[in-house]
Amino acid sequence: MFPYRSVLAATVIALVACGGEKKGADTAANSPAPSQAPAAAGPQTPDPGGKVITVNLVTDEKGNYFEPKEVEAHPGDVVRFTLKAGVHNVHFLADSNAGKSGFPTVASDLLQLPGQTYDVKVSFAKGEYFFQCDPHAALGMVGKLEVE
Repeated sequence: MFPYRSVLAATVIALVACGGEKKGADTAANSPAPSQAPAAAGPQTPDPGGKVITVNLVTDEKGNYFEPKEVEAHPGDVVRFTLKAGVHNVHFLADSNAGKSGFPTVASDLLQLPGQTYDVKVSFAKGEYFFQCDPHAALGMVGKLEVE
């Protein structure tokens, strides 16, 4: 009888599931400090002696998850998040990493095609850094990067 309700409900669900981003006048107020700039776009190259560490983003019969879930890296390494299946992003939330700086605080774009990557060059201080997939965090899609 009211077909617009189902269209409205589908739109709301899509925005919530895809981590709809609010843009507007308050965006500047929520921008990261210069020391917390987003990761550089495109593939990154590790420093001499560094390595590329691959973390897969997966959706399968087990659920949505990072594989591996915990990673150890050193300054100069590159952590390459690679989409295997599903639609995911990578987000190092400031409130999950209180007291730390230098990590990318802006969420990556949603990776939608298998093989797409998001690289994070490790240029921040030693410690533990927590990250998540925004659409699937409540389902347990979280991970930890330990910088040695």
